[in-house]
Amino acid sequence: MQGMSERQYAAHVGLSRGAIQKAKAADRLILHEDGSIDAAASDRLRAEATDPSKTRKAQKLKPVPEAAVSAVGDTLREQGMAAPVAGGGTTFLQAKTAHEVLKAQERRIRLAKLKGELVDRDRATALVFRLAREERDAWVNWPARVAALMAAELGTETAAMQKVLEAHVRANLEELAQPRIAL
Repeated sequence: MQGMSERQYAAHVGLSRGAIQKAKAADRLILHEDGSIDAAASDRLRAEATDPSKTRKAQKLKPVPEAAVSAVGDTLREQGMAAPVAGGGTTFLQAKTAHEVLKAQERRIRLAKLKGELVDRDRATALVFRLAREERDAWVNWPARVAALMAAELGTETAAMQKVLEAHVRANLEELAQPRIAL
């Protein structure tokens, strides 16, 4: 045998044996007298007849941004799945799994929003701030309201009682205003 068999030539060019059989039937391959394929001549003929823009080698793969790869890894880790190793790239299956997980999370959030289970963060922050301010103002005004009553019960001067109460309330409010880090 002088040339390659259909199976060998298919492996050589990276096509299926059926594609090689079709090319052979359409006389797009150069054959030796014994029916084997002349690889060098057939490669030249295929290169001349093939549109370079339609070949897989001509298609340039777009680079995937590192942020996208790390987002895939983060999503997979959140779900307790194996994330891609740094610099190792993401497999198609990992990316597809992360995509499906994100779609499911998005649907769950959309459903919770439709059910009224989600709260607008800005509105909640404003409400908490307003309530905290009202509570603070109530404590600041408290000594003026109760100083006279306490002074009468204890038999002391009202102005002095009010000053002492205000000092203690302000000290307590300043202490509450200090940030506390709880881990």
